[in-house]
Amino acid sequence: MRPRVLSGMRPTGSLHLGHYHGALKNWVRLQDQYDCFFFVADWHALTTHYEERDVIEKNVYEMVIDWLAAGLDPEKSTIFIQSRLPEHAELFTLLAMGTPLGWLERVPTYKDQIEKLKDRDLATYGFLGYPLLQAADILIYKAAYVPVGEDQASHVELTREVARRFNSLYGRAPDFTEQVAAALAKLPKDDQRYFEKQRKAFGETGAAEALAKGEGILKKAAASVEGWTAHDGELLAGHLKGSGKTILVEPQALYTENARLPGLDGAKMSKSYGNAVLMRDEPDTVAKKIRGMVTDPARVRRTDPGTPEKCPVWALHQVYSDAATQDWVCKGCTTAGIGCLECKQPVIDAIVTEQKPWFERAAAFTANPKQVHWIVEMGTERARTVARQTMKDVREAMGISY
Repeated sequence: MRPRVLSGMRPTGSLHLGHYHGALKNWVRLQDQYDCFFFVADWHALTTHYEERDVIEKNVYEMVIDWLAAGLDPEKSTIFIQSRLPEHAELFTLLAMGTPLGWLERVPTYKDQIEKLKDRDLATYGFLGYPLLQAADILIYKAAYVPVGEDQASHVELTREVARRFNSLYGRAPDFTEQVAAALAKLPKDDQRYFEKQRKAFGETGAAEALAKGEGILKKAAASVEGWTAHDGELLAGHLKGSGKTILVEPQALYTENARLPGLDGAKMSKSYGNAVLMRDEPDTVAKKIRGMVTDPARVRRTDPGTPEKCPVWALHQVYSDAATQDWVCKGCTTAGIGCLECKQPVIDAIVTEQKPWFERAAAFTANPKQVHWIVEMGTERARTVARQTMKDVREAMGISY
């Protein structure tokens, strides 16, 4: 079987070019290499938009149509809706019982989002706990990889820590504690105390430095402690990391190539900022939006030379234009040989060309909404089969019977 990949998106409605080049393009590529599970994260949308449930419901299928238009193939990928699977909520609840509060409070995006979304009341348990819900989404499908950008790597690392802690609590042999105590007793007293200090620090913070120091004690023991065995080293290595029998799989971050497209105002492209070009904007709309896009502020007049690196349109050329066109843009901009409208036209043409197959595929699904519902229904049932098996394993490990 191919390794499994899992990813999801909040249902924000029709997607824009930033979504495509930041994630969807990679999803389409990954489905030919991995067993891909892609889900509509409608519960996640509620963590910040819990008062807008009607909008979320409407947006779910619009977003799925954009996925299909971009090239996701339901024969290759499992497409489903998070809220249709209560197993996600069950695993989230059970993981919450043993996840330290401090782990959630230190997720970088937690304070960042509170700062950016000051207009919303985010002093809720749902918002604080969303990284743990995200961990449950991943762990319930035993995904080997999660495609992310570097700014989301902390979420994957939290998921790994949660899985490690769960396996430590519920995946140990009955005499695990006695075996650990016997191995620790072979260490000099000072090394015992130091090792336990590093184990505690790693368990609380996940600090790589603490892990490395603990592993250093084990290397030292292997070279100098009389009667030390490889089993002792493996046992204490697992104790240090907090691991036991693998019930929940620790995923790896899959850093995929992605492009961050600027919006029409030069800021990050976002529908909430009103600066986005939608995947299914009509050609005339695309042309109007791109022609009105901000450029290098130094080019006040047509005769003023500019600097491509200071112009948001240049970032679009790096995605959409070939080397010859980029060279033409650089020379024309820096010498004032071309105007900004001339510079923008190749981008407009390239976007319209890119959109053509999206329109064709989307039209078929829009005309037959029952087909879209059926695709989601089938994907949800496939996902349910996997989720139920994981919850069976989790319940058995925790001693909870059906």
